[in-house]
Amino acid sequence: MSASTSARPSYAAVLRIPHVRRTFAAALVGRLSYGMVSLAVLLSVSQATGSYAVAGTVMALFGALSVLLSPFRASLIDRYGPRRVLPPLAFGYAGLLTALAVATWRPGADALLVGAVAVAAGAFPPPLGPTMRAVWSELVEDPRLIQRAFGLDGVAEELLFVSGPLLVGAVVRWAPPSAAVALSALLVAAGTLLFVSSPGTARLHYRRDPQPRKAGGRRRASRGLAQPVLVAAATGLATGAFDLMAVAFVEQRHYGTSVVTWVFAALSGGSAVGGLVYGAVRWRSTARLRLALLAVGLGLTLAAAGLVPGIASFAVAAACAGLFIAPSLTTAYLVADEAAGPGFRTRAGAWVNTAVNAGGSAGSAVAGALVGRLPLTVCFMVSGAAAVVAGMMAMARPRDTQGVYAGADTDAAATHGAS
Repeated sequence: MSASTSARPSYAAVLRIPHVRRTFAAALVGRLSYGMVSLAVLLSVSQATGSYAVAGTVMALFGALSVLLSPFRASLIDRYGPRRVLPPLAFGYAGLLTALAVATWRPGADALLVGAVAVAAGAFPPPLGPTMRAVWSELVEDPRLIQRAFGLDGVAEELLFVSGPLLVGAVVRWAPPSAAVALSALLVAAGTLLFVSSPGTARLHYRRDPQPRKAGGRRRASRGLAQPVLVAAATGLATGAFDLMAVAFVEQRHYGTSVVTWVFAALSGGSAVGGLVYGAVRWRSTARLRLALLAVGLGLTLAAAGLVPGIASFAVAAACAGLFIAPSLTTAYLVADEAAGPGFRTRAGAWVNTAVNAGGSAGSAVAGALVGRLPLTVCFMVSGAAAVVAGMMAMARPRDTQGVYAGADTDAAATHGAS
């Protein structure tokens, strides 16, 4: 049973729910691998092949396959359950990462072999994040705590993607980059085994019968997912574009490339703070409306970031933009979870996750095409406009998705009222 509904709705109350600490800690161990793997693979492949072009191509293919197959892997969780699906995926993924570490341990590796192993690994990453968010919905029975649970998850994930590269940096000071790839493999295998052995994971509902959802239900769920997927994609696009434009901002003003790390830290720090505050507030507005407004807020702050004159004000603007990122994604996952319902939650979360990653890749590509051709201020406005437009589109709700959203909106209005 979850914490009593009489408990104060706080982050501590979430962590006091039976099985939460063990299940969440295990998921974070495995998910730390994802915070490490991109940089670890990039460094190991570039060092082993002596080519940044090869490393970039390998990473693009690895990332594309991982993102594109994410909903399929998540659908297996919904169909067969995490204990039957996650271990084979984790061991396949960890095994291929280990093979990649061996292949890249010394310089002179064959580029085709390295590329084939890395790309194959991209087919197997276990969907620990979407599965954990589905487990949250089963463990947290008090509707006042579910927003805090998702907020805590989002902030923790943000910190993992900050600490992962730092851990890679610590490893490569004493060992080849391939050691970081091997450590990433160990983390995902150990974390997944701990996760599936937790009693909390066993509570996840999945479709034990092979009959698919009725066509009408599928259409309503798909339209119900359109809003969070749209906002998640716009959030990924805006932040992906921001990364590249921040580098251009620093270079054009001759601050030195190392300064950009402080801008990224400000963005991540703002996101973490925003996520914690957002999860702690008892909102009166509906989740659907908040999702749209958060996207608009992110877009406006990113557009304003291009108008600031110096690096200090730019870092402040980045932190202000970050305040909207974790809340936007937290709300997107909440709305998707409610739209999908039991037995489809892992796949719904994976679609939001896929939208974020795909949007980030598209944002980098768009920014790369615009920077140098347009004034940087205009580039910031274009990327911000994408999030604003997505937010405005998200305010419209198709008539036949009202039932899908009813649960999310009712819970938000009834249990997240402003204090």
